Amino acid sequence: MEDSIPPRGCCADGARSSICSLTRLLCPSPPPGEHLRICPQGYTCCTSEMEDELASLGRREVEGLVKEAGRSLQGSLGGQYKIFEGHFLDLMNRSENSLRESFRVTYGSLYSQNSGVFHDLYGDLRRYYRGSSVNLEEALNEFWARLLERLFKASNPQYTMGDEYLECATKQAETLRPFGETPRDLKLKVTHAFVAARSFVQGLVTSGEVVRKVSQVPFSPECMRAIMKLTHCPHCRGMSSTKPCTNYCRNVMKGCLANQADLDTEWRNLVDAMLQVAERFKGPASVDVVMAFLPYRISEAIMTMQENLEVFTSKVFQACGNPRMAGTHSSGTEEVRKRGKFAEDKITAVTSSTTGARLEKLVVNVTAKLKEVQQYWVQLPGTLCSDRVVAGPANEDKCWNGMTRASYLPELMGDGLASQINNPEVEIDITKPDMTIRQQIMQLKIMTNRLKNAFNGNDVDFQDTSDDVSGSGSGMCAEELCPRGPRVIIPNTDGPKLYAYPSGDKVHSTGSQLHPRGALLLLSLALLLLRR
Repeated sequence: MEDSIPPRGCCADGARSSICSLTRLLCPSPPPGEHLRICPQGYTCCTSEMEDELASLGRREVEGLVKEAGRSLQGSLGGQYKIFEGHFLDLMNRSENSLRESFRVTYGSLYSQNSGVFHDLYGDLRRYYRGSSVNLEEALNEFWARLLERLFKASNPQYTMGDEYLECATKQAETLRPFGETPRDLKLKVTHAFVAARSFVQGLVTSGEVVRKVSQVPFSPECMRAIMKLTHCPHCRGMSSTKPCTNYCRNVMKGCLANQADLDTEWRNLVDAMLQVAERFKGPASVDVVMAFLPYRISEAIMTMQENLEVFTSKVFQACGNPRMAGTHSSGTEEVRKRGKFAEDKITAVTSSTTGARLEKLVVNVTAKLKEVQQYWVQLPGTLCSDRVVAGPANEDKCWNGMTRASYLPELMGDGLASQINNPEVEIDITKPDMTIRQQIMQLKIMTNRLKNAFNGNDVDFQDTSDDVSGSGSGMCAEELCPRGPRVIIPNTDGPKLYAYPSGDKVHSTGSQLHPRGALLLLSLALLLLRR
């Protein structure tokens, strides 16, 4: 049998890797390998020290590939987050600018003297979106109450009205509805739109942070031994150009990434929930349309109050009493009515050209990307065992099977920890799952539940979000925004590509070049051999 005959030298099959060159130089006649603890104990050029060093090198190589895959996916999710973040903030800025310019024309000094009311409304919307503890419904109620007080007082300048009287007047609004149905309608639409927007971007943040944390989970000692046997034992046996069998590689990776594969169910649930929430960005109830028409709807409510002012004032006087006279002044109400129609037409013209088209395009793009990564965790072992790493179908009868150059006979294992009980390549205690990954599974469940609530229009509180989306210790939280709550900035990469791995010379040690750290390793191995 081939393995019973000492090869003329390590890498006798003609491979050109640096490891082969070194072992060929220092080991022209391979000795028996009874000293080996990981590789098959046939004739070998590897010492025990070399075997340990190569095992550490193999683990670092594969862990590096897992981290790089995670960084690529995280960069893609972070890029989508930044796009949506920029769009939503720009949307609020354009809406506020539209209101400011139009209301200056429509209401003149009435607006300029009370502009802080509108500025505060947009400030609350921004803070809510960024994850602070703003109660959106209360903020909207407060806006209409303050606006009513200012308008009622400005419309009756001949009277002196203190805070208690104005508070009494605002209480009448609950039944008299001086603004018509606009406050109730806007509360529903703004709340639903902003709940969806904030939850969606938080879903992108959470998914990116889960990827980051899970990709940093170290491999177990048993996994390190299996990777060594897969990637570097062929060098010790003089078969450096022989690539691993496909199913052999996949069984090793399925064993090493068994805990990661257990993320699959909750990861897919999260993606499904995000896709559902993304549907809220389409149609007349989308945040684009709601924010674009917000100035018009507020102006509509103000004009409604002006039309109902006499009736409302009479009812307030009946309920709250007649206020004290302060002198006779013109209220300017008629001037507001004359200019109001022109400004409303202007607002409609401005907003109708910005209703939802851009956001729908963004949703199409992010939907496609989310669907691409929906099976990321169960596809990762197969991705690591790409065609450039394994022998491929044409060489399945002459690939490295962990012992020699031949077919790999064991069956392919399933995905997840429970499926590895009979994995022939990696020893795994299926009763001891990785706690870091279990915590991330729980975070996925929590975020999925929040997204489902958001889809149903229910407000979502992010103040109790755990450290995986708080940015604590991750270096990913924008400094000026960290105190606000869970808003996290994920670094973007230019043109992120999913599953982007290093070039072939880094995937397997049979390449023609080594990383500088690999060169240092070879020098240390050479010294060890020369001492022998």
